[in-house]
Amino acid sequence: MGKSKKKELLDWVKTIAVAVVFVIAIRTFIFSPIVVDGSSMMPTFEDGDRVIVNKLSKQISGIERFDVIIFEAPIGENYIKRVVGLPGDYIAYKDDILYINGEALEEPYLDEYKEQLIDNAPLTYDFALESLTDYKEIPDGYLFVLGDNRRKTADSRDPRVGLVPMEKILGKANVRFYPFDNLGIVK
Repeated sequence: MGKSKKKELLDWVKTIAVAVVFVIAIRTFIFSPIVVDGSSMMPTFEDGDRVIVNKLSKQISGIERFDVIIFEAPIGENYIKRVVGLPGDYIAYKDDILYINGEALEEPYLDEYKEQLIDNAPLTYDFALESLTDYKEIPDGYLFVLGDNRRKTADSRDPRVGLVPMEKILGKANVRFYPFDNLGIVK
């Protein structure tokens, strides 16, 4: 092998190595794909949907109410849920209406699901924060999360999940990239 061929081969190896390191760094620290497992976020996400987790978003823009996040659940899996309560909030549900600090808030992302109900029962059953957690308000460093499929989800109402510590948040689910007919920004 000639000197120029060896140099060319070495250049290719360096280029590929840099590309691999770059991809690993992006996947580890910035974006990561996940597959939605289960029906707990229907109709927003279906089982098998693929989303991009933005790992930087929690540092750059912070976590806001109604963001969809991925977090490490105490059960040993990563969960995808919607942030409903922030530190300092008092959360309650009454007659299928979300109350935060005594104020009723709309959840338009649930409208499609509520329209599909045929049993005249509420999508979200009544509860108050203190009946689930022994707290009057969400403590600093924690979030209260709910799945959009309120009847079939393990979320902050479930004692196995409970309030989510901020340090367990992996990132926000910002973009669905599969199935292709639902490609787009997550709301």
